Amino acid sequence: MNYLAHVYLARHGDAAMVGAMLGDFVKANDVQGYPPAIAREITLHRHIDSYTDSHPVVREARELFGEGRRRYAGIVLDVFYDHELSRHWDSWCDVPKDELIARFYGALTAHEPMLPPRLREMLPYLVRQDWLGGYGTYEGVEATIARVSRRLSRNGDLLRDGLQDLARHREAIAQGFQRFFPDLVRFAEERRQVLISSS
Repeated sequence: MNYLAHVYLARHGDAAMVGAMLGDFVKANDVQGYPPAIAREITLHRHIDSYTDSHPVVREARELFGEGRRRYAGIVLDVFYDHELSRHWDSWCDVPKDELIARFYGALTAHEPMLPPRLREMLPYLVRQDWLGGYGTYEGVEATIARVSRRLSRNGDLLRDGLQDLARHREAIAQGFQRFFPDLVRFAEERRQVLISSS
């Protein structure tokens, strides 16, 4: 899953949302230096990503991408799933989307001293350009994929070309998200309780 979904799944606390974001920037064995609530969400982030990658609906969706582009399909799907979450936000969350995103940006800024250098460098752009709010439009999906593709050392064109497959199968992938996401929500809640009880 991409940033918006991870933040949504950790919306119960500011530290949890920061940890959910850090999951893409901190290695699993480097969590000891973080407060427990943040460390737990870093670990949970990894579990969520693994669960997502192995879910039958997600695996079916990856098969809709052309040969060569399939290895980057997970990135495209993660971003598009954030788009679908954003589009149907009121079905999933009682807290207004803009309010939660603003709270997350504030939490990330408040924790800036502990952020890894790469995330600290990204932070002003993430907030100023409202990356999480941008998932609300399909153009935001395209812009995000373009931004990620520029960070790849090679084959960024294959990632961008995956948008063609997404456009071709957009309705089927969107319907798949509606089947997959409730499973992910349940998984995240259950796994968080396991991590809490084992800490």
